[in-house]
Amino acid sequence: MNLKIDPRGLPLDGLHLEGQLSPGIFDLAENDPVKAVSPIAVQLHVIRDDKDLVVTGSLGFTFEFTCGRCAERFQQRFSLSPYDLVIPIENDHPIDLTTWLREDMLLALPPHPRCENGNVTPRACPAEGRFDPAADAAEDESGKAEGSRAWEALDQLSNLKRN
Repeated sequence: MNLKIDPRGLPLDGLHLEGQLSPGIFDLAENDPVKAVSPIAVQLHVIRDDKDLVVTGSLGFTFEFTCGRCAERFQQRFSLSPYDLVIPIENDHPIDLTTWLREDMLLALPPHPRCENGNVTPRACPAEGRFDPAADAAEDESGKAEGSRAWEALDQLSNLKRN
């Protein structure tokens, strides 16, 4: 699917683009923990508004992540709908929408993926509850008790030295 738009040749009622893009447009490193696993479904309408290209429509794509809790792989489907984009036209040169779409899709990805948010094969995270703040607080309390006993012993040594 060609996403190179020539603003000078756009019809007055705009241009409708529908099809699929290869997940290769993301150009992610081979060892990247995030992987695009499906073609990108594209339904866009492009019109010229004076000095801008106005792009509306929807994008759908699926990525595979590593869960930040349990370190297991999972997939999540994303839908940017409605999708809106305004691109300034510079010198009436053709504009490749691929770069703009790629950036918006990558920005839609979660910074800390968790498998319970996966919607391709929904499931609960197997690590759920293992990092419970209440358990951490109980450990902190027992650590404080041991630490305070150590300080008490040091205080007694200090008292002996003064006498």
